[in-house]
Amino acid sequence: MTTLSPNEWRSRLAQHRERLAPFTAERLARMAAHIKHPVHDFLFEYYSYRPAQLLRWSPGVGVFLEGATSSDLEWSKEFVASDGSLILMADSFPEHRLRSLDWAIGYLRSIAERPPLFHCLGLHEWAMVYQAPEVRHSATPLRLSREEIAKVVESEGLRCTHYDAFRFFTPEAVPLNRIQLTRQNTDEHDQKGCIHVTMDLYRYAFKLAPWSSGELIADAFLLAWEARQIDMRASPYDLRAFGLKPILIETRSGREEYVELQRELMRKAEPVRERLIEEYRRVKAGSTTSRR
Repeated sequence: MTTLSPNEWRSRLAQHRERLAPFTAERLARMAAHIKHPVHDFLFEYYSYRPAQLLRWSPGVGVFLEGATSSDLEWSKEFVASDGSLILMADSFPEHRLRSLDWAIGYLRSIAERPPLFHCLGLHEWAMVYQAPEVRHSATPLRLSREEIAKVVESEGLRCTHYDAFRFFTPEAVPLNRIQLTRQNTDEHDQKGCIHVTMDLYRYAFKLAPWSSGELIADAFLLAWEARQIDMRASPYDLRAFGLKPILIETRSGREEYVELQRELMRKAEPVRERLIEEYRRVKAGSTTSRR
């Protein structure tokens, strides 16, 4: 148990909102104007965590917020009053979700221990448009012809290890992947060099909210935002109108650039993953102990 003074927790809450407000404000403005963005929409639509939820802050479990009341926190119904403070206890975590904690800890631990791979070259986005009559981002031009895209896919080969990218491959691209991934075997192949695995740390952070800290969710979101930029810069879409310089993975220098960015992203993800594992373990330990 730790205690935060009114100045401390109010400062952390304000910093949390300040970090994330530019991203949520842009999203809300575009939604109001019915403007789509081929890169930025992904983190709000694929992960289904709304801007208002992202702006919520929590200290995590076992922290007394001195002088706080239910009107100070959007997560107030999960917190309990104690001696003029609010606190979120681990035993408030829903009992029917306890098994999910074990699964998440095991999955995240396996990613941390599995050797990384850097041979996919970001070709999953290419596989999603390979020989396709229509593309997902139809309002965004491709920077190569369909024939050139097919040539790159066929010459480089597909080595995707993440099912949630593989499942969007065109039917023609599916048999070209070195591994035929399924929802059942994806846990065996996910690895920390994968950009999508790094993005998914955000999912595991907000799924634990409010028992995960706001700072961890914000860090995971910003990491996912960076990963998404790299992901789409390496795609066959021409995103220069959105201020994104392409990573030309059809060239040797572009492939080297992509791998280096992958490695750097992996290094940034490691401490976020370790903090996630620790927060999941803390909630599990507190929930299990209190229910004995």
